[in-house]
Amino acid sequence: MKNFLMRTLVAYLVVAMFMIGITPQADAGFSPSQLVGAGAAGRDADVQHVRSFLEMKVVADRFGQLGFTPGEVEARLSALTDEQVHQIALKVDQVKVGGDGIGVVIAVLVIVVLVLVILRLVRMI
Repeated sequence: MKNFLMRTLVAYLVVAMFMIGITPQADAGFSPSQLVGAGAAGRDADVQHVRSFLEMKVVADRFGQLGFTPGEVEARLSALTDEQVHQIALKVDQVKVGGDGIGVVIAVLVIVVLVLVILRLVRMI
């Protein structure tokens, strides 16, 4: 009876830890219904933010591989509307060069170690 209860508890904990590990992170925040105070100064700040991102070597190299010259990129950037520039400036901060796979690898390793420790403990009891 005790062995059955321990195995059931261990199985439940393994499934619970797995489900906690694969649940995606959810971020929340306030979003304005319209752009407040976004005038010429707001556009200039957004354009400067996007330009600083476009000047990164990795981004410039990738645009070069796709066949875009720096002049073409600048022309397309200046042709965007205020709202489009603002949306791109907001998305630039979310881009991670090289990806964000390390968190997934660490989570999988932690889960594997926990499963091995729990299985080892169950065999010892």
